Amino acid sequence: MPPSPTRSRSPLQLALLVALLAVAVQALLVPLFAAPAANLAPRDLPIAVAGPAPVAGDLAGRLAAARPGAFVVTTLPDAEAADRALRDREVYAAFVAGPDGVALHTAPAASPTVAALLAEAAGQVSAGRPVPVVSVVPADPDDPRGAGFAAGFLPFAMTSLLAGALLTLLVRGRTARLAGLAAYAVLAGVAGVVVLHDWLGVIDGSRLAEGGVIGLFALAAAATVAGLGAVLGRPGIGLGALLVFLVGNPLSAVSAAPELLPQPWGEIGQWLPVGAGGTALRSAAFFDGAGAGQAVAILAGYAVAGLLLVLLARGAGSAPVVGGPAAAERSAVAAA
Repeated sequence: MPPSPTRSRSPLQLALLVALLAVAVQALLVPLFAAPAANLAPRDLPIAVAGPAPVAGDLAGRLAAARPGAFVVTTLPDAEAADRALRDREVYAAFVAGPDGVALHTAPAASPTVAALLAEAAGQVSAGRPVPVVSVVPADPDDPRGAGFAAGFLPFAMTSLLAGALLTLLVRGRTARLAGLAAYAVLAGVAGVVVLHDWLGVIDGSRLAEGGVIGLFALAAAATVAGLGAVLGRPGIGLGALLVFLVGNPLSAVSAAPELLPQPWGEIGQWLPVGAGGTALRSAAFFDGAGAGQAVAILAGYAVAGLLLVLLARGAGSAPVVGGPAAAERSAVAAA
């Protein structure tokens, strides 16, 4: 039998190859994570202008001239309509013209970053005069900048990736794997509400809706990894990690807004589990579910596809990885 390529190389050659591969991966991952964060700017950001037609038209024109391509402006008749659009997650902010001048109505719960950017830019449409800011849908008072929400959501992606990998590598049989995915989704939803809502206080909506969204996201991410792993083996787990974390996380805009990322990456991120999960959880936590329809449908699609792959994969009933549970667990952790 001819020696394997790995055995034919000297230890020094193998060490240099590992170093080269690590740097190549680093060169790909650094811009993937850093570029979206370094290029945050409004791109077709939905906002509204409310007030009498001539005044609203003038405001919309000034916004378009000040930041070409930055905003998609909707004209509304009055402040009540503007606030309704904010609560329905149709726009991120509204410039409202009234007897005392222009006021900026915001929804920091949708994106504290967007609210802060628009508050800074408001002077450009008011000839330098101070613009009062009205927070229509505020962020949670315990997390006014949204940092806790974004940081608290990331572990759900990591643990879901790990759960899907471990179920693939350690568990025999379709039924057992499906049961494990269902149990993980339910427990993740309950634990997520206890931690984010009751303990940390960074979300403040219906516990049932929040738990449902967290559980659906956990199922979508874990089932995607488990399904791909059942069909493709270890390469499938790697592909699942790519979708759920390595690509999905930096494009998710959980800490900002998809309209702030370079396009089409912001839009693509909303079609991946982490982006859709973050959007759905914001809607459940702060907007009574408004604006969550597409995100929930995307998560449900990933969950169903992953479960079907687990159910239909030929190798779903085969034995776990050679080397026993300890070796399999080490492999799953390495994949994660």
